[in-house]
Amino acid sequence: MRPSGRAPDEMRAITIETGFTKHAEGSCLIGFGETRVLCTASIEERIPPWLRGKGSGWVTGEYSMLPRATHTRGDREAARGKQSGRTQEIQRLIGRSLRSVVDLKALGERQIVLDCDVIQADGGTRTAAISGAWVALRLAVNGLLKSGALTTDPIQSKVAAVSCGLFQGTPVLDLDYPEDSAAEADANFVLLEGGKIAEVQATAEGACYDEEALLRLLRLARIGCERIFAAQEEAVAGR
Repeated sequence: MRPSGRAPDEMRAITIETGFTKHAEGSCLIGFGETRVLCTASIEERIPPWLRGKGSGWVTGEYSMLPRATHTRGDREAARGKQSGRTQEIQRLIGRSLRSVVDLKALGERQIVLDCDVIQADGGTRTAAISGAWVALRLAVNGLLKSGALTTDPIQSKVAAVSCGLFQGTPVLDLDYPEDSAAEADANFVLLEGGKIAEVQATAEGACYDEEALLRLLRLARIGCERIFAAQEEAVAGR
């Protein structure tokens, strides 16, 4: 029995509230159960120096966890003077995940920055961030298309992410904090709509696992991402 009472292949409730902030070109507050992440997309009419003159744009991500997103207060990284290795790793993952579905040439010589700020953490913050960042990106690009700044849609498909793991010997989908902290193994899957895999992060925490167990986790991830894709589609429909 999972601590939440969910079935092994059952996601937590997915909520996506678009237009959550006033000034960003695209924004949403995404929830996976009790996890909440504010995702914003900011369009900048400039690109990194190493891309200048190449006719290509850029999509990048930044990630942070607010001090009381967790059970105890954590210091702001700005106050410490540097980002943790975890923060750097997650924001690179967000950038790679979103670039996997964007035609950067079609985006033109502009940059879209995706800021993902965790306001409440209960497991799966990076997967919620990636899934919400796509919604924010979609809304920002829709604005460029409506204004005529873009004539070709650079977003080629949806991308979503979900965690899976072995909890008390059973493969389960979408780990919350009690499961994540006690799982024998966990994995984060970043999947594209249509079945392609953008990235897999898989780790044996308490016990190693075999190929069949990894495939079972992948099958669960596909179930979860299909549900996220449906939620993303509903969130951006008509916007």
